[in-house]
Amino acid sequence: AGMRVAVVGAGVSGLAATKCCLAEGLEPTCFEQSQDIGGLWRYTEHIEAGRPSLYPSVISNTSKEMSAFSDFPFPEHFPVFLPNALLLDYLRRYAEHFSLREHIRFGTTVVSIRKHPDFATTGRWNVVTEAEGKQTSHVFDAVMVCSGSFSEPSLPLQCFPGMERFRGQYFHSRQYKHPDVFQGKHVLVVGMGNSGADIAVEASRVAAKVTISTTRGAWLLSRVFEHGYPWDMILNTRLMSLIKTNLPRPLSWWLINYKVNRWFSHENYGLQPENRYFLPLLNDDLPSYILTGRITIRPGVKEFKDNSVLFHNCPEEEPVDIVVFCTGYTISFPFLEESVVRVENKHASLYKYVFPTHLHQPTLAVLGLIKPLGGIMPVSEMQARWVSRVFKGRGANVSPPVPQNAAQTKLDTFGLTFDEVLKTEWLVYLDTLASFIGAKPSVLGLLCTDPWLALTIFFGPCSPYQYRLGGPGRWEGARQAILTQWDRVLKPTRTRVPAGSSSSFPCLLTVVGFLLLLAAVIFGF
Repeated sequence: AGMRVAVVGAGVSGLAATKCCLAEGLEPTCFEQSQDIGGLWRYTEHIEAGRPSLYPSVISNTSKEMSAFSDFPFPEHFPVFLPNALLLDYLRRYAEHFSLREHIRFGTTVVSIRKHPDFATTGRWNVVTEAEGKQTSHVFDAVMVCSGSFSEPSLPLQCFPGMERFRGQYFHSRQYKHPDVFQGKHVLVVGMGNSGADIAVEASRVAAKVTISTTRGAWLLSRVFEHGYPWDMILNTRLMSLIKTNLPRPLSWWLINYKVNRWFSHENYGLQPENRYFLPLLNDDLPSYILTGRITIRPGVKEFKDNSVLFHNCPEEEPVDIVVFCTGYTISFPFLEESVVRVENKHASLYKYVFPTHLHQPTLAVLGLIKPLGGIMPVSEMQARWVSRVFKGRGANVSPPVPQNAAQTKLDTFGLTFDEVLKTEWLVYLDTLASFIGAKPSVLGLLCTDPWLALTIFFGPCSPYQYRLGGPGRWEGARQAILTQWDRVLKPTRTRVPAGSSSSFPCLLTVVGFLLLLAAVIFGF
């Protein structure tokens, strides 16, 4: 019999994991506690315990060409940024296309995952699941944990003095569904992630007043970037990545600063972040809502009174009726022993964010925890491709080193806090994992055999299809998908005039291309 792999969860990462296991000839069984696939992207009106919760207006932050699984482009008529229902539709098509459903057990919760007595030699795991009140034990050769990190809200009320005397209403952003609760009220949004900005904008259309309290500020990107192109197709290119990673720190900081401040001056809008490594958030409306006075930005909360709030460095108190805490989520794995994945102050020691560093057998992997500035789907999929090959035991350079001492551990592990994750450049991370499995495209190699493709790959967006040009899991359609990516972007918006060919965009780059490529070759790639 083949190698049996347990996959926990049937969201984005779980579907990719199941598919990659099948591609490598392993035998996956995917356990999903709810009755359907989609995880985070499956909207439900009621909030289910232990499951992520969306509000109806959620739209993807990354564009369809940059978020697709690498061998399954989005349908061309889908909009460039996807409402949650269409993203779910895409996941269903994916599951259908690769016949994943027959490997998923719905309504089944993973209760515990423990090392098998013979773990030291076989690396096997005892997995206990529960369905309809009945528990079952299984033995698996390997485990992929794909349960995500958006199920357990982090609500540190003790950090907000006076909260116990506050008479208004308060809730975590996970509880938020519709803006009508804010009708005519004074609303305070605490914390400024993507949800915070979204909820503030929606609330301000019906509320009397909306205030966002943010301690550290934020960088804001609009989905509609330079010349109206999607932000990630302009920013996430090999050229940009090369510039960002090879420039001296202050210079690359200046570049990013310049790019984000071209839309509006963050300082004038009270948003300039102190911290240099900070994940930008995506919101198309916030600056204009600040400019029209619908939303005010304030520093951190000093204390709550009965029906008002005091901010640091602001003398006067502000009236508040409702507080929404957009304070993020706690990463937790209730079914794992502490010894398997240690999560301390939001850090988990995971080699390349995937393999627990102190396990002597690399037979358990955690997928989809990284929060890069770029599409999560290609990342989860790349992790799954790598992990399924490690499980299969192919390729010498795949198993994580067993750390000997603390100093060495520090080099190999990454924290999972927001501040540090930006240091992991999305494209660099994808390239690293791709090189482990031999799927990283060689721009220089292609320059000789297929110069047009090479230039498109280097100057154009780093779309996931690049990782299917060669290596294991090579996909015949990859080259075509790369060369037609702009057509799929323009198709849903050029709806009044006949869509011409979009190659005019890269054309301009060709001339500059050869010059810069020469430079790149000289500086060593």
